[in-house]
Amino acid sequence: MVIPVHDVNPTLRTPYVTYALIAANILVFLWTPGLAGSVSGDSSVSQLCHLQAFLEHYAVVPRELIHHQLPQLVATGDVAGGPNGTACVAAPPDYQKSQQLSVFTAMFLHGSWLHVLGNMLFLWIFGNNIEDRLGHVRFALFYAVCGYAAAYGFAFLNSDSTDPLIGASGAIAGVLGAYLVLYPKARVWVLVPFLVFLPLRLPAWIVLGFWFVLQAFYSSGDAVSSAGTVAYAAHVVGFLVGMLLAWPLRKGTPPPPEPRRLLFGRQARHSW
Repeated sequence: MVIPVHDVNPTLRTPYVTYALIAANILVFLWTPGLAGSVSGDSSVSQLCHLQAFLEHYAVVPRELIHHQLPQLVATGDVAGGPNGTACVAAPPDYQKSQQLSVFTAMFLHGSWLHVLGNMLFLWIFGNNIEDRLGHVRFALFYAVCGYAAAYGFAFLNSDSTDPLIGASGAIAGVLGAYLVLYPKARVWVLVPFLVFLPLRLPAWIVLGFWFVLQAFYSSGDAVSSAGTVAYAAHVVGFLVGMLLAWPLRKGTPPPPEPRRLLFGRQARHSW
C-alpha cells in the first residue's frame, strides 16, 4: 500500500469547493456523537448507543434504500438498564427518513479519525485539479453524482444489508477515477512502507491504478477478512463513474508540467 502526500500538478483556480468539502466533513465528524473525543474510536456504552441512533437516522442503509421502508425498531440513543447497562434501547422510529437524502448526509459521516483524515488526504491531493478542470459548480455536481452512484451501486449489490453505509470514499473514488483519465502522467509523491517510509515520485496511473486494483480485489471477496467493514464495492463503482464522466474531457485537458529534478547541480527535465 502506498500513501500519496503530494502531486506535481499546479492549478489556476483556488479550489473553494474542495476546501469547503474538507471543512464540512471534519466539522460533521466533530459533531458526530461518540467519535470525535476518542482517537481510537472506543467509547462508553452510552456514547455507542447515541452513535448507533445517529447513524440509523442519517446514514445509508442498503435495505432501506432499495426496498424504501424503515425498520420497525431503531436505536433511541438510550441504554437499557440505566448507566450500567450493556445494550441499547430500541423502539419504533419517531422520525421520517428520506432514503434518497440519506445518501447525501452519509457522504459527510465517518467512523473514526483515521477514516475521515484518510479520505480528506486523498481529496486534498487530487480534488483541486479536478475542480480546476471542471469549474466550481460542475465539480460540486460531479462529486455528488459519484457519491450517489457509489452508494446506489453498493446498495444494489448488498440489498439485504442493514449495516449503515457512511463516508465520502465513494465520491472521492470518483475524483480519483477522473484524475486517472485526465492526468495519468502527473507525478505523485508517495510514501512506500519498506522497513521505513520511502518517498517516491510515481506517475498517477501507477498510484491510482494500483489503488483501484486493490479495491477491486477486496470487493471481489478474495480478501473478506480485510474488507469486512469497508464498502470496497462502493469505491469501485465511484471510481468507474468518475472515469466515465471525465472521459469526454480528456482531449481538451492540458498535460501536467514535466517533472524536474536536480542533476549534477542543474535543473534537468526527465520523462520518467
